[in-house]
Order: sequence, then C-alpha cells, then structure tokens
Amino acid sequence: MDLVEVLPRLHMFRFPIGQAYLWRDGTDLTLIDSGNLASAAEIEEGIRSLGLDPAGLRRIVLTHCHRDHIGSAGELAGRYGAEVVAHRLEAPVIRGEQPVPEPVLLDWELPLYEHGLSVPEAPPTPVHREVEDGAELGFGDGAYAVHSPGHTDGSIGVHLPRHGVLFTGDAVAGVGQVMLGVFNTDRERALASFRRLAALAPDTVCFGHGDPVTEGAAAALKEAAEAAV
Repeated sequence: MDLVEVLPRLHMFRFPIGQAYLWRDGTDLTLIDSGNLASAAEIEEGIRSLGLDPAGLRRIVLTHCHRDHIGSAGELAGRYGAEVVAHRLEAPVIRGEQPVPEPVLLDWELPLYEHGLSVPEAPPTPVHREVEDGAELGFGDGAYAVHSPGHTDGSIGVHLPRHGVLFTGDAVAGVGQVMLGVFNTDRERALASFRRLAALAPDTVCFGHGDPVTEGAAAALKEAAEAAV
C-alpha cells in the first residue's frame, strides 16, 4: 500500500487494486471506502504514520458495494465504533442480504473484470446509516451524498463544496485519463451520473481507481463527460 497526501487534510491509501481516502477534521477521521478484506491493518498503520490515532475514526462512507471498496469496513467499524454509511439502495447488498449486481461488460472490459475478481470477496458488512441523495454526512464542513447510479444502483459520490473536493467512487475513473468508470450495470445511467458529477466543478477530484486530479479538475471532468458516449 502507498499513502499519498492529496491535500493537507486528505490522504489516499493506494492498494494494488483500488484505493480509499482519509479526511481529517482535527482528530476526527472519516474514511471514504475501505479497501479490500485484507486492508484494515494497512489502513491503521497508515493512520498512525500520520501521527493520528485510528480510534478517531468516526465514520466510513462506502461509495458502493464492490469488494475492493467495502472489504475492511466491518473490521474497522467493529474495532473503533465507526458508523458505516451507504446509500439506501446499496445497503442490502453490503449487508449480504442481496447479491452483488452483475455488470454489463463491454468486450474490452472482460479481462479487466477477471483480474478484479482476484480481490478477496467481502464479508457481509453492517450499514449503520442509510442515506439518500443530498444527505449531509457529518464531516468536511458540510459533505453530502450525490446519488450516482449506473455503476451500481446505489453508487454515491461524496462532495465537500466548502473545500472543492469530490469523491466519485467508481462512477468516474482516472487511470491514465479521466473517463467513465468501468463495469457498469447500466451504461446510460452511468453516463448521466458522470455528467452530474462533472457539473459540480470541483477543484480536486478523487476516484476509486486512478490518481486524484488537483489542478484543472473541473475542466478535466467537464471535457471527459462531454466526450463520453
């Protein structure tokens, strides 16, 4: 795992597949996604390396139900009493009450998808708070959920308007270039969500896969969303 500073209050945990983010409000910590099943110890170590206490973890916001995003949420929440937050439509899947939805794969996505299945399957994970579009999330001076269906039905972005920061989950990717995320269950809804997220015009955009963009983020999102088909 690599630990990367994105902004003074924001760090990224980069795993072999996917990533998670840590936002700091003083000693109160928020994790956006949680890596895979084996990521908890690395996340704890990363937090401590910043001079912070993992016991300050107050909430874990899950952008969607996939194994490389939710894998360590249950372990970390159980250890530190953190609140696990997800969209209402995604919560039953995260809890293991409904199956993970199958994507409609394009031909070029097939080998990438097979590679992604090497990530350990996530266990059923509690969701303590189910949110809808526009819900205030309790950190970042007014972070809120942006329902972004298409990758999955209950995918969300997380927007911190006072800081100009947007977390897209897998609705948008930044692997080599800003682009529509892969492995979508409904491509047309995913495209609409991409455009909605781009319209937020953030200064910093953080993806589920790919390096964050901290300069020219609004223009990069807008251009990519307009070009996506």
